[in-house]
Amino acid sequence: MAVATEAPDTRVVHGFHGKDAPDFDLIRQCVHCGFCLPSCPTYRITGRERSSPRGRIWLMKSVAEGRLDLLDPLFEEEMTLCLNCRACEAVCPSGVHYGAIVEASRAQIVQHRPQRFKERLFRFVGFQVLLRNMTRFRLANRMLRLYQRSPLRSLVRRSGILRLLGLEHAESLMPTISQHFVVPTGQFYPAQGERRGRVALFTGCVMSTAYAHVHEATIRVLTRNGFDVVLAPGQGCCGALHVHSGEPETGRILARQNIDALESPYFDAIIVNAAGCGAMLKEYPQLLRADHRYAERAQRFASKVRDAIEFLVERGLSVSPGPLPWRVTLQEPCHLAHAQRITQQPRQLLGAIPGLQLIEMAESSLCCGSAGIYNLLRPQMASALLDRKLRNALATGADVIVSANPGCMLQLEAGLRERGAEVPVLHLLEVLDRAYGAEQQASAATA
Repeated sequence: MAVATEAPDTRVVHGFHGKDAPDFDLIRQCVHCGFCLPSCPTYRITGRERSSPRGRIWLMKSVAEGRLDLLDPLFEEEMTLCLNCRACEAVCPSGVHYGAIVEASRAQIVQHRPQRFKERLFRFVGFQVLLRNMTRFRLANRMLRLYQRSPLRSLVRRSGILRLLGLEHAESLMPTISQHFVVPTGQFYPAQGERRGRVALFTGCVMSTAYAHVHEATIRVLTRNGFDVVLAPGQGCCGALHVHSGEPETGRILARQNIDALESPYFDAIIVNAAGCGAMLKEYPQLLRADHRYAERAQRFASKVRDAIEFLVERGLSVSPGPLPWRVTLQEPCHLAHAQRITQQPRQLLGAIPGLQLIEMAESSLCCGSAGIYNLLRPQMASALLDRKLRNALATGADVIVSANPGCMLQLEAGLRERGAEVPVLHLLEVLDRAYGAEQQASAATA
């Protein structure tokens, strides 16, 4: 008996089409100098020219000029193998906005290629049902928290059903859901000491549930330094996962929602403590450039967005942190170092903590393999990059690995668990918060 299968797509699609097509002027901006090659994680692993930014731009140019089919499997393979870490942008002498054209190329693939059932289901449940609605997202996280804290988890793991369903790797990467969530309902946290301004904290999705403790630490650090903190209602997911995965229209919906929620003359800044979210919020003007109602508003909004690390260095610490006798190493998130070009500020904040020793790891800004949901979709490449990252991190002998992005932290924590290495991964704001706790303890002891 013949088994019915999905017929392969045989359409021929030459050129890019529609409003989300890559900008051909940006594609032509590349002079193929090759400076990007050493910075590209996939090129470093594979050694293949086509798996470099220069190689992928050549493929884009071939599609744009009609010499390569948009639905050619090789084109899709290379657009999705890219981590979009944007390390190439940081070293490009021509200033090519690579992230914009690779995201647009992915959107073209999603729009023109028939999606497989599993892909449609994943995109519908993940991107539409959950990440577009924070009430549903938090309900799903409460159910996940119940699963994690019940005997069911051990039973499921022992049963082998995860391996049967192909979910064993995904389950191992799941974050530990916080006991309490940070739900923005207009809460106001007053500044301590001399008031220096008022900021809004962007709560996001995963940060508000799996890393709620980082939000709490961020609020304590900001108020300790003289800033009122507001959790404005109505905000949601930043849209980065949608845009990076070829669904810019949903990203635009979420961008408008966040602008409506956080746009206020009463906020001196919009503070973000997740590097990927911060990069996305700063790029709302590019995402909404064709929206006559939101284009200017997006520009004003983005001008106020600051990573918490960036903001604290810009404004300066009004209160000195206490001592922490730790040896730490810094894992630089791609979207902090490459997309936002925030590299020295983390080191400046760590350097402000007495007794803390920063031991630089090799290749600290090379991608760890997380890249949003890349570690789920491309586990082999993600694992190769994670192995490289953890070898470099553990070689420092540091007591703590410091990062500033939830995806990176999840990836590192999962890898350390697998290796049985008991090295904690902390957000830089957590480290600073603990230093302030040490300062308060010292003040109380001498009072």
